[in-house]
Amino acid sequence: MALLPADTEALGAPKVHKVSAETQTAVVKSLMAALRADVEALGAPKVQGGDLYFGNTKVSPDTVGFGTVKRLGGEASVFLKSGDQYVRVATTLKKEDGTSAVGAPLAANSLALAKLNNGEAYYGNATVFGKSYDAGYVPIKDASGAVIGAFFVGNPK
Repeated sequence: MALLPADTEALGAPKVHKVSAETQTAVVKSLMAALRADVEALGAPKVQGGDLYFGNTKVSPDTVGFGTVKRLGGEASVFLKSGDQYVRVATTLKKEDGTSAVGAPLAANSLALAKLNNGEAYYGNATVFGKSYDAGYVPIKDASGAVIGAFFVGNPK
């Protein structure tokens, strides 16, 4: 007697699910919402003396609440816009050599760059330090509406 797919599941075989692009985007958007809620709770974003602040809190690896994103299995960064570049001022990411990616710029060939410069979010694929992610990048704007930085979240593929 041949086993039917439902029978193999009953025997404890794992069920294989294909994750749709919509589901992947929903996961990334939930990670982004968690990151933004944690950081924006500190106050309004602003640049002061060349540093990014939320309220009176200077963004640094020690001040940003990445705990929610890490618990959900993702990665996160906060970027400061400096000229034409976005530089990580806080991140959970490690470079290929295993050191923190704080201070590393957003890659010049990133698909997110043009969107961020236009004040728009980017959701899609991203390769960051050699790893593939379903990613989201959202601009951080000051009170005047100028883009002063960006949030990044990534769900490893």
